[in-house]
Amino acid sequence: MSGKEPEATVAKQAVAATGTEIKYGLRFVSRESLRILLAFLVILVPLSAFAGLADELREGNGFFFDQPVLLFLHNLASPGIDFFFVTVSKLGYQYGVLPFDALVAAWLVWKRRYRDALFFMLAVVGSLLVNLGAKNHFTRLRPTLWQTITPETTYSFPSGHAMGSATLATALVLLAWPGKWRWRVSIPAVVFALLVGTSRVYLGVHFPSDILAGWSAACAWVLAMHWLVAARAPPPPHHPDAPAAHDNIQDSGVAQKAVAEGKKPA
Repeated sequence: MSGKEPEATVAKQAVAATGTEIKYGLRFVSRESLRILLAFLVILVPLSAFAGLADELREGNGFFFDQPVLLFLHNLASPGIDFFFVTVSKLGYQYGVLPFDALVAAWLVWKRRYRDALFFMLAVVGSLLVNLGAKNHFTRLRPTLWQTITPETTYSFPSGHAMGSATLATALVLLAWPGKWRWRVSIPAVVFALLVGTSRVYLGVHFPSDILAGWSAACAWVLAMHWLVAARAPPPPHHPDAPAAHDNIQDSGVAQKAVAEGKKPA
């Protein structure tokens, strides 16, 4: 029995932490829904301006630099580079980024870092919704300069791989920045996001402008959610089986400034 009791305790704490996170997150989203919606719209407006720079974006002609960059990277093609970028591309979304997103969110909840988990989930889920909304609004077709080895059927602008990897990278950098792991997290995260974006252009499934738009939108959204949670999220409620742990977001400059100015809600 003694071996089962600690397992039961851990399971009880995990369930309690999950319930606390869900209730805390839903209350925050309900209270801050207008600010979240405003952030969503603020991200879409610059994307619209970016897309409008090319008169024939919907016809797939793209920006002046799109085709030269595509052809330059395609001229580097070899079986070894093909394998490398196909692998990076797969890790950049369904086989890497999405599972890692879920693991990070679960780990933050399990560690009872409720505000960090709230920020991370708002960043990831919101970025996905921004991407889906933008893709279906612009309906830009993918490049057709050559037959790609990794065909895609969805719209091109902005890149989902670029947004997903940049969202993950930016969120991890912001979470790690107050601590001693800042550079050990930041450098690999940024390099990974850059490689994912490059892989999509190399494979011929995205224009460079799709990647730039994805990176920009992702960074803007994550920064907005970081500010919102750091400045507006109250301390999570106490749960006897899963008391809240210290959140890194508490140590951010935004959170400290909000506390100093008395703007942090109780």
